[in-house]
Amino acid sequence: MELKQLHKDDNDIIVGFAESRVGGRSENQDSYGAMQTSRGYLVTVCDGMGGGPGGKTASSIAVNEILTGISEGADDETVVNVIIKAVRRANMAIIEAGNENPELKGMGSTATVLLISENSAHVAHVGDSRIYQFRGKKKVFRTDDHSMVFDLVKQKVITEEQARLSAQSNVITRALGMRPDIEVEVHELPFKKGDRFLLCSDGIHGTMPEREFIKMATKSGSSLGAITDDIATYVDNLGRSGGGDHDNLTLAVVETKVDSKLKASKSTSIKGIIIALVIICILAVLLFFLSK
Repeated sequence: MELKQLHKDDNDIIVGFAESRVGGRSENQDSYGAMQTSRGYLVTVCDGMGGGPGGKTASSIAVNEILTGISEGADDETVVNVIIKAVRRANMAIIEAGNENPELKGMGSTATVLLISENSAHVAHVGDSRIYQFRGKKKVFRTDDHSMVFDLVKQKVITEEQARLSAQSNVITRALGMRPDIEVEVHELPFKKGDRFLLCSDGIHGTMPEREFIKMATKSGSSLGAITDDIATYVDNLGRSGGGDHDNLTLAVVETKVDSKLKASKSTSIKGIIIALVIICILAVLLFFLSK
């Protein structure tokens, strides 16, 4: 699938591009979608899994149900609730389709969602597809994979690079279609003008050390479309040079044109000040008693 611009030229908040390639597989089981909604601009990337037609069907259902669920969300619902309900709607649609068709039984999909407005960015995910937020040359946010190896990373048993290279790196602990009561992880994030949000399947982020990936994603001096295409081309060529049986690869990159109304939390700095004041008070009390 060729590079695609995600938005209309008159969008005041973002500029964005997406690209999806089959890689070394016979079928592309990744899907993505984007649309303007009353709550902001919506982008979703999903990576399907399952034998036969299952993977592509699952990711297509996920994208369609997420887009529909969020665009039709009730006005009196919070953004977080609308996103969670849309992802759970996609989850149940995949389960029901699998129950109705034996060929699709057991199919599933990851899901990543970005809903961005002038107020803030909401991100949600299930599985090991990722969402990054970059500012300048730095990563300021990244989702945590719902996978067996990433659980070990969080427990400090292995490093992230060991997890990436592990033979068990594709064993995920959470996916749409896995069970009815799926848990959806959601975050609300502030952003600054020029920040980049990148949604991608593991066919992208699993191919290189993260420091190399960040360097490519934060490149300056090129158009956002060129950067998106360069990442896809690099990953595809890397796979072909390694034998040509590499995974499907999909990414969507969105760059902001304005600062969000939501500002970065000051809670961390305030907490530090409070701790410092407490320490000063304790030292003052100790000095008082020692001077007696």
